Amino acid sequence: MKRSYRGTVAILTGGGDTCALNRSIETIKNVAYLLDYRVLGIYAGWKGLLGEGFIVDISEQSINGHIGGSILGSSRTNPYKEGQNRVDEVLSNIKRYGIDIIVSIGGDDTNGVAQRLYKDHGIPVIGFPKTIDNDIKTQTMHHLQNGQSVEAALCPGFPTAARNIVHLTASLRTTAMTHNRIFVLEIMGRDAGWLPASSALGGADFILVPEVPMTEERIQRFYDLVRYMHDHEHNDIIIGVSEGVRWWNEKSGTCDVVMESRELDAFGHPRLGGVGAMIANRLREEGINQPRTQVAGYIPRSGRISEYDHQVASALGQMVLKMILHEQFGHMPVLDHMAPFREVEAYNTKTIPLASLGNKGFPADVYYDEGRFTVTDHYREYLSMMIPEPPKLPQKIEYSKFLPD
Repeated sequence: MKRSYRGTVAILTGGGDTCALNRSIETIKNVAYLLDYRVLGIYAGWKGLLGEGFIVDISEQSINGHIGGSILGSSRTNPYKEGQNRVDEVLSNIKRYGIDIIVSIGGDDTNGVAQRLYKDHGIPVIGFPKTIDNDIKTQTMHHLQNGQSVEAALCPGFPTAARNIVHLTASLRTTAMTHNRIFVLEIMGRDAGWLPASSALGGADFILVPEVPMTEERIQRFYDLVRYMHDHEHNDIIIGVSEGVRWWNEKSGTCDVVMESRELDAFGHPRLGGVGAMIANRLREEGINQPRTQVAGYIPRSGRISEYDHQVASALGQMVLKMILHEQFGHMPVLDHMAPFREVEAYNTKTIPLASLGNKGFPADVYYDEGRFTVTDHYREYLSMMIPEPPKLPQKIEYSKFLPD
């Protein structure tokens, strides 16, 4: 017998992929289906609503939420792109496919489009957070053990990416120890240092984040500290650096990002990259032997979802059920406060207006030690919520030379 539906919910994923996308899709699809909605997938983000549209029916599609990536594909498509406005096509396809509600899974760019459709055209949208950079303003509070509180952020996708960076950093230590070598690990983080800072739990000795610009004076202090550690403490050193760190530019007299390409994406962002190699070259000039650059690249995005991330995506996905029932459109579900694994449930969620969406930088005043170029115990406490058992770091043996009798 043909099933009758009360309406149609369409889900899309936009921007860079994360390991939490499929679990988010799976949970949202399941709750919408339980409410007797047909569930459609908009393929490749907002691109799937352009032209003739690319829509798939996932109402009864089995989805493995443990696997990374997105079964719905993704793109950085912006229908509001200046000079190429294609919003009329989006509106036409929403009507053509009978879409009643859109759930937009993405960062501030993808959900910014959803917010404009809601504000300008009254399209019922629900935003859903996703980013490995963790730079969405989710208004999630972190209550510190000392009794203070700090506004943090927690987005599905970040816990797994942080875990991957922690393990990558710890793995690099073994080869650094073998060759008495410095590794500069370049990590994604255009405007926020959340992800690069997670390398601390993997044993990174120094960390550079976008929130603290590397002025001419700070650069010299940084190299002095690296030199001192190399000469007097240990010469296997790992430096975790954000691709978006602001570095002193002698020509412009300002602190700028290092760009791999000036070509802009649909939302006006250039491609960053190269700061790790620049730091390694400077270390060679300083006379430090054999520095190497390792680019984390897409490793943080890849693989299987972590248990904590699975719980976060599930809790937020379950909140979507309540939002649909109460027609709470133009909003996004988020975690209310940082919680240990067993407390990541739907009752620990809340909703915020998409209109309040914005970037949330790494709170360097609480989580970062500017003088030592590393993170504070407060950030380690934050990470320990989602990575309760970090890898055991290898210990270097300090040998004494054996001399013949």
